[in-house]
Amino acid sequence: MIRDDHNVIPISMAVLLHVMLFGSMLFVFDFSRQMPITPLAIQATLVTEIPDVTPRVVAPEPEPQPVAEPEPEPEPEPEPVIEEPEPEPDNSAELRRQAEEEKRRLDALVEKERLEKIRQQEEAERKKKERDEAERKKRDEEDKERQRVEAEKKRQEDIQRQREENERLRREAEATARAEEIEAEDRRLAANDSPAMAAYQFAIAQRIRRNWSMPASAGPDTVCVVRVRQIVGGEIIGFNIVDCNGDEAVRRSVEAAVQRSSPLPTPSDPDLFRSNLEITLRPESQD
Repeated sequence: MIRDDHNVIPISMAVLLHVMLFGSMLFVFDFSRQMPITPLAIQATLVTEIPDVTPRVVAPEPEPQPVAEPEPEPEPEPEPVIEEPEPEPDNSAELRRQAEEEKRRLDALVEKERLEKIRQQEEAERKKKERDEAERKKRDEEDKERQRVEAEKKRQEDIQRQREENERLRREAEATARAEEIEAEDRRLAANDSPAMAAYQFAIAQRIRRNWSMPASAGPDTVCVVRVRQIVGGEIIGFNIVDCNGDEAVRRSVEAAVQRSSPLPTPSDPDLFRSNLEITLRPESQD
């Protein structure tokens, strides 16, 4: 076994270890801008020789001189970083984008022109349809107006013919009615002086006389004239005393007699009927 009385080996190993550590630090510092710093783990084994403890007599050794530690080497200056010239920008994508944009713009312009032509065609067709529709409506209105005028003319002609016909019928009816009235009036005039009329009036006077309860104030010279209004069938619808020389009791008795006499007798001949009659009442039995 080699004896190392001056501990040269441990000292050498320690120096070597420091050099390796310092070199590692320089290496890490030099590549710190390109690579991430990774801590280095260094394993070292310190070998210490166990001295022989067998007692022996040795001559005194001179005191060991201190070993001067080697001065640390100066840190190397970092190499200057040479900046490479920036490459010219690749503008092919921008040019392609601009070309595509220009193509889209031209396509849009062409599409716009196409749509404008279509719109103009549609507008022209719409205006043409509107003109055709307006002309059709105008023709229809002219036809309707012509038909209306013709219908109105025909209606006026029909009205005029109807008026003329009505006027003719009216004249004929009036002539017939006048003839009938004249004939009826002649029959009435003839009937007024006929025995049948006298019998008719006597029957009415007798009906009222039978219903007349004369008061005590009525004298033999009492005379009352009553105007009676009747309808066909003899029903009395009104009456009034035209003249009476009796007192108020006599007048009231005459009114009561007329009211109790409705309906009056009807004539055997309709020509004898009169709606207005004047009946003379006396206490005597004669009219």
